[in-house]
Amino acid sequence: MTSSLDIWRLLAGLAIFLYGMFTMEDALKAMSGKAFRQMIRQYTRGRLRAIGSGALVTAILQSSSAVSLMVLAFVGAGVMTMENGIGVMMGSNLGTTCTAWIVALFGFKLKIDTFALPLIAAGGLILVAGGSGSRLFQLSRLLMGFGFLFLGLDFIKTGVESFSAQLQVGAIAGYGPWLFLLFGVVATALMQSSSAAIAVALTALNSNLITFPLGVAMVIGANIGTTITVLLGSMGACQAKKRVSLSHLIFNLVTGLIAFIALEPLVWLVSRAINPATNSVMALALFHTLFNLLGILVFLPFVGRLAKMLNRTFPEQKEVLTAYLAKTPTEVVEVAATALQQEIIHLLEECRLYHLKSLQIDERLVFDRELPFQANLTGRLKREELYDKVKLLHGEIFEFYVRLLGEKLADNETKELERLIFASRNIMNAIKNVKGIHHNLSEFKDADNDYLNGQYKLFRRRLMELYHDINRFKELANAQEQYRSLLKAIVHIEQVDKRFIKTTMKGAAAGTIDELEIASLLMVNRLFSQSCRLQVFALKDLLLSQEQIHDFDHTLEMRDLLDEEKAREKGHEEE
Repeated sequence: MTSSLDIWRLLAGLAIFLYGMFTMEDALKAMSGKAFRQMIRQYTRGRLRAIGSGALVTAILQSSSAVSLMVLAFVGAGVMTMENGIGVMMGSNLGTTCTAWIVALFGFKLKIDTFALPLIAAGGLILVAGGSGSRLFQLSRLLMGFGFLFLGLDFIKTGVESFSAQLQVGAIAGYGPWLFLLFGVVATALMQSSSAAIAVALTALNSNLITFPLGVAMVIGANIGTTITVLLGSMGACQAKKRVSLSHLIFNLVTGLIAFIALEPLVWLVSRAINPATNSVMALALFHTLFNLLGILVFLPFVGRLAKMLNRTFPEQKEVLTAYLAKTPTEVVEVAATALQQEIIHLLEECRLYHLKSLQIDERLVFDRELPFQANLTGRLKREELYDKVKLLHGEIFEFYVRLLGEKLADNETKELERLIFASRNIMNAIKNVKGIHHNLSEFKDADNDYLNGQYKLFRRRLMELYHDINRFKELANAQEQYRSLLKAIVHIEQVDKRFIKTTMKGAAAGTIDELEIASLLMVNRLFSQSCRLQVFALKDLLLSQEQIHDFDHTLEMRDLLDEEKAREKGHEEE
């Protein structure tokens, strides 16, 4: 067997091992992901409970990176405190040592073929028989992942054994532990898995390619390298996520430094329990657990101080989302009500921008200026980020509204505020509708069916027509013209809605679209049309007088009654 072939066998083993790890992790998260998230969120009150939960979930998921990224999300969302987040991170380091024990206990004690191949075979057969997305499907992936994990380990093992026969251990050892520490960091950072790097260290140690102290150095490096995933996950994130990721880095760096400095005493301590000369693999697994446990004991009394230090380093920078409410006091009710009205109009503008992004329409075709989010927030917001900001803005609007209700208000002022906040809710329902159908619209755009492509273009045209109507409406100075313009917009939306349904029925009759496509088109049209109506209704409540609003609603009610009467008459004629 040539050396180049050995290298490819080693790399293939690493790839199979990583695939097995990721498949297991993904299957476990799919089967019980919600339970794990609830456990981390609920059972983290207190440092010891946080450490225990982090260790247990990581041991089950076999991925400290997955748990760490969950913690980033929870702390960023404010559902977990900074101190408890640090505790879970520390526990996840201890839990990830479970992989080393599994590999040490089974990977080198038993013949791999006796259980790895049957697991893959059983998992594959269940995969074919079970339906996609079912728990049986995920169980098959779990079995296959476990089998691939050990099959990859076998490839690594045979590849390393071939190298060990050609290389002199003394020559490698001459480079010193620092090189192997660095190798552990780099290997983990590249593979995004400390477990894979530790598996390489265990295999090299089992093949006598490296000495026990060098294997220990690689394990320490792997522990430090695993912080790269969390650091990448916090890039560009909120301050809370940056604090947690830095705490993870500090914990792993300091723990690794202590372990490296105290290498000889720790190796001696491990050798008292397991003799590295006779069972080096088990001894290395014990060292991995021991030095992570040591790090937890060292850091446990200082978690509070670390949290305070990180809070000072990354102070909360509250984004100002409101364009009119931030500096408006509620004491002067008239001014506050006007500011609230302007802020809700701002909310509508950001909603319109979200809709344009959802249908990939250049915003410059509708807006001739930058909206407040674009002008005030750093970076260009993506569609999902814009949606999150709009939700937060709506929350701030509602909070201001509640504070304004606390002032002494006349009955007419209370009703006016209720009308404004009702408009705000309509805007949020409008944006939720479009968010819910975004994936359907994308499917229409990318479909092989020309009819669906055409309907996607039609939705874009309908949105542009509405937004140009709104722009013209806002330029009207006469209140009566505004009133008529809004009524015409609603009538036009209804007409286009009915025309779309008729066209879809014709397409169905001609066999242009199948049953599933018909259902998707009708559902998307219903939610899209409703979103358009809600935006017009919001403008009605924001800009028309109370008397005009009453006439507007009455006119629509009468029109609905007439439409119902016409439908009944048509039904009688057909009979």
